[in-house]
Amino acid sequence: MNIKPIRSEDDLRAAFKRLEMVFQAEEGTPEADEMEILVTLIEAFENKYFPMTSADPVEAIKFRMEQQGLTAKDLELYIGSSGRVSEVLNRKRRLSLQMVKRLHHGLHIPYESLLAAA
Repeated sequence: MNIKPIRSEDDLRAAFKRLEMVFQAEEGTPEADEMEILVTLIEAFENKYFPMTSADPVEAIKFRMEQQGLTAKDLELYIGSSGRVSEVLNRKRRLSLQMVKRLHHGLHIPYESLLAAA
């Protein structure tokens, strides 16, 4: 086992390549230990250089609209009148908790995405 810190994109690619080789190692073997260490190093590098941010609620709604081929008219069931839908999509009105509940249950958009600060 030759483990070293991940300091660059090249190091990251090499770590992923090695991880592929030991990923299904039998528990309790040196390869399984190496796999756990590589996962920890990769996660640390990615968290430092590619942090995950919460989705923007409006972007989450637009993404779901694109996925399901929905129009603003289709959102009226979850948000309210066409004017209210327009205000939400143009960031002139924040989502109410009732809208968040309806969007979550009706379109299966995660609460975390809908409640994130825009």
